[in-house]
Amino acid sequence: MSAEVSWRIGACRVAAAAGSVTGVRYDRNYDVLHLAADRPLAIVADGMGAGEGSAAAGRLAVETFATRCADPAPAALRGVVSEVHSLVRDKARTLSELTGCTLTAVTGVGADGGGEAAVRIVQLGDSRAYRLRAGLLELLTVDHTVAWLGLVHGWYAAGDPHAQADGYRLTRYAGHPDRPDPDVLDVPLRPGDRLLLCTDGVSGQLDYQQLARLLDEGRPAGAVRALLDATLAAGGQDNATAIVLAVTR
Repeated sequence: MSAEVSWRIGACRVAAAAGSVTGVRYDRNYDVLHLAADRPLAIVADGMGAGEGSAAAGRLAVETFATRCADPAPAALRGVVSEVHSLVRDKARTLSELTGCTLTAVTGVGADGGGEAAVRIVQLGDSRAYRLRAGLLELLTVDHTVAWLGLVHGWYAAGDPHAQADGYRLTRYAGHPDRPDPDVLDVPLRPGDRLLLCTDGVSGQLDYQQLARLLDEGRPAGAVRALLDATLAAGGQDNATAIVLAVTR
């Protein structure tokens, strides 16, 4: 678990903490996270598959995004993601295995010293961003999977075996040969809000009620610990990574 960091975004103070566990399915952790101490920036990535291609894609995506995203303008962030695609694709040419990863990032866009506080979310894949506000947990991002399309368009019910299988079929990810653009969205902040960035090792093992309850548990570091402990208690069937942001005045 990371030590908590604190940022100023507009008129709000944001405390954040992060952590990751390997679980029992894999012999190593293919999730990658970044939580900046000097600026509002949090990133999670989840490698595809279980091998060096997965590990390399996650490292490249997170390191590149963290070092290149000095400008939070949407066009600049899309440019950074384009660079991530290029680097992951270049690495893939040197490997014989699947090379790609999800990428979900949050950066602050509030005016320095005051004004409206907001974060900008960048999304590729099926890692997720949630917001807990006044007891209501909302999923802010869309899963870029065939399963999501199938559920939205009514191809099958959520419990259908096809939905489970299609959950592994990503339509957008870092290193995709078509270099798809990420979703970029702005989310205003209010004191009392909590945000969660997580890989599907968290969202896929914990239900809505668990996520809402544990996200609201104590300080961010305590919430991260509670969420990750719950994934292990649920079987630990995937690497699990969580970053929790708590907004105050």
